Amino acid sequence: PVSSTLYGPRFLRGEVGGSVTHQCFYSTTAANRHDRKYWCRVTGTGVCSTIISTTGYTSRDHQGRVSLKDIPQNGTFLVTMTELKSSDTGTYRCGIGTTNRDLYVSLSLVVSADAGGLGPIELVWGELRGSVTVLCSSRATRGGKKRSWCKVGRSSCALIADTDGYVAKGYQGRISLSPQESSGAFKVLINDLKKEDSGLYRCGTGRLSSQDSSQMVALQMTTASSLPRRPKFLSGTAGGSLSLKCHYDPQGSYEHKYLCRWQAGSCELLLDVAGFVHESYRGRMQIASSHQENGTFTVVMSHLRQEDAGWYWCGARKGQTEHTSSVKLLIEKETCTSQDPKTSTLVKSTSSRAATSSMSMKTTSSSPATSSIPMKPASTAATSSMSMKPTSSSPATSSVHPAAESKANLMLVVSLSSSSGESPLLPAVLPALILLIFITIILLILTKLKLQKGTGK
Repeated sequence: PVSSTLYGPRFLRGEVGGSVTHQCFYSTTAANRHDRKYWCRVTGTGVCSTIISTTGYTSRDHQGRVSLKDIPQNGTFLVTMTELKSSDTGTYRCGIGTTNRDLYVSLSLVVSADAGGLGPIELVWGELRGSVTVLCSSRATRGGKKRSWCKVGRSSCALIADTDGYVAKGYQGRISLSPQESSGAFKVLINDLKKEDSGLYRCGTGRLSSQDSSQMVALQMTTASSLPRRPKFLSGTAGGSLSLKCHYDPQGSYEHKYLCRWQAGSCELLLDVAGFVHESYRGRMQIASSHQENGTFTVVMSHLRQEDAGWYWCGARKGQTEHTSSVKLLIEKETCTSQDPKTSTLVKSTSSRAATSSMSMKTTSSSPATSSIPMKPASTAATSSMSMKPTSSSPATSSVHPAAESKANLMLVVSLSSSSGESPLLPAVLPALILLIFITIILLILTKLKLQKGTGK
């Protein structure tokens, strides 16, 4: 791509005996405004020999037929060559710097007996984060031909957008090409301007390589912007609503303020401050407020749908000039709870009752068959084992009972967690725990009986 600080046409044509004017554009920084500007010709050895510069130098071979005019406030300098000769055909540079190897842009000049010029370059100013309007009135415009907008590079013109719907990646949502009624011209709108948008452009019809069917435009960015930073994205939920505030210059007497939907390089009108609403958005979109003194109007969108996602433009038009800003709308799916409240309440209450009833059960017999073998649910088995009451107060019985109670307490915790649905692993673990407690109880009872026999001896 061309330099973001210095650019100009890459090709000039002139007639023998005629003249050509070359426009070279540069960023209006303090260094660029005050530094040396030059025009030189590349020789066969690759050296660029100075023809004229702002230091006052002019080569002997070009005395009286070359001039250089610097316009620092516009970031432009113009070189004019007159009384052209066939020998003037060659490669030239316009540049800035103390030497001819500093910042420059190269171009080719062809001088022939019969050649048409490209015409003057239109200079368009843009403000960072703002927008610009370019009216392309190509001399070769004919009905039915594709209109194109491209950026001039070192060896070609890179397509940015055309009326067939193509839009380059870096310009999605921020450029629009709209043919004008009957005139054959078309309008180019660009918003959310960036520093790298500075450069030389061509707009026209037919093949991009056709020099005759194009118009040259130089887009310059101001070094500072008075425009505030605005959000580039807006979020909404399907079925919900949102509001979008559009801004414009309150001092401007705009004849049309509107919102449109951008898609494939064109923007379809959805509604305007005058009361128009697109048929497919009636009942879902309206102007909620409009304040001329503040330079704002607010759009409310309701009953949002997934297909509403995309780019939208706020716009204000005055004659052929339009100021636009873009925002991308993101639509999220409608969220819902993962559990039905009624079902959740029912499950919790049932679990609570099961836990309570299992905790209140008491065993009245100390026999092994009654106290340890009943195949109840996990919570019941755990609680019954915890609530067993021994019939003997022998030392052996009292010494082992705390261990059994400790195991039972552990099982109770597991049982309650299982009933409340908090542990997905419990259904697999509970049978093993029940078996472990069953074995422990049997061992305790056997130990108790053995001790009793020993005491009886």
